Amino acid sequence: MHSQAFSSELHNQLEGIRSWLNIRAHELGFGQLRISDTDVSEAVPKLASWLAEGRHGEMGYMERHASLRAQPDQLQAGAIRSICVTMPYLPQNSSKTTEEQFSAELARLEQPQEAVISLYARGRDYHKILRAKLQILATELEEKIAHWQSNAGGLQYRVFTDSAPIMEVELARKAGLGWRGKHTLLLHREFGSFFFLGEILINLPLAVDEPVEPHCGSCQACIDICPTQAITAPYALDARRCISYLTIEHPGSIPVEFRRAIGNRVYGCDDCQLVCPWNKYAQHTSVPDFAERHQLGNATLVELWSWSETHFNQRHEGSAIRRIGYSRWRRNLAIALGNALASDLDMQSKEDITNQLRDGLQNADLLVTEHITWALEQSKHYGSHPVDRGK
Repeated sequence: MHSQAFSSELHNQLEGIRSWLNIRAHELGFGQLRISDTDVSEAVPKLASWLAEGRHGEMGYMERHASLRAQPDQLQAGAIRSICVTMPYLPQNSSKTTEEQFSAELARLEQPQEAVISLYARGRDYHKILRAKLQILATELEEKIAHWQSNAGGLQYRVFTDSAPIMEVELARKAGLGWRGKHTLLLHREFGSFFFLGEILINLPLAVDEPVEPHCGSCQACIDICPTQAITAPYALDARRCISYLTIEHPGSIPVEFRRAIGNRVYGCDDCQLVCPWNKYAQHTSVPDFAERHQLGNATLVELWSWSETHFNQRHEGSAIRRIGYSRWRRNLAIALGNALASDLDMQSKEDITNQLRDGLQNADLLVTEHITWALEQSKHYGSHPVDRGK
């Protein structure tokens, strides 16, 4: 689209545009909508320090595109505002309150035969769902601008949802969608943190919203609960220690020092969110696509281990989990099964797990073989290395 000057008549319509955005965003399933400018300079030094310390692990794209993250207008020419939205993803559970739901999730972590998958990944891939809804919102906004302005094409925009080098948490913070908690996630006193973020960079001079004050206070529940001490200080995360990074982003062998602490988590980790006091206000999603699929909230490790690569690809079609591939999926499951062997499970269950792991060696690649071998050795260590959660 060609950049054009906006008419004074359009400027008079900005308040109406904002009201329409709020209404339409709610209809599309978004939780909140706020506006920020595109200046993220305040957060750039901290990002540079984090990268220099290597805390991004093997996420090389973080470093390669650091300059773009610092200058959103390089991603969309002429952008002066960011429409920032949240979309709740906590699945509905008619039989439990939110606090009961969280208690049940924490209880499953103590059941070594259970397979724990992060709540956000139990439904369809949020990238596709959120992007599609953002595109609808942007397209309809463009049509409204064209209607109010005699020259169509005055709006320039680009939509984002965790899919480009953009500092979305900083933009959302500036827009007033929450504050950055000690676990480094965005947190809101009325909505908690169980939501996705999305942005539309635009060249429309909408009025910006004000940031909100942080309300973590002296609480450090998220720091205390972290199984691998990945939250190294308030507001400081070392991705190399984070179970979400290790089970999703990390491509190779998972360091032995973290394997016992991973427990039965096979994709991601929600511990720091589950214990956050503000998440008693977390909103449930109204988007059907985020509903749990294939009983992923109740699956056992042995059940998931039994999936062939064909089953994996079929059952995770349209899921964020599919992108890690079958090998990493088996790697993660092997660690969890090894931890089950080191637990107080009954001997018959351990024998079944041992047989499953040995059978898995037949067609395993080098990555999976190494983790199966480690897992089989864990039966020797029953009771010798208890996992001290949060220490």
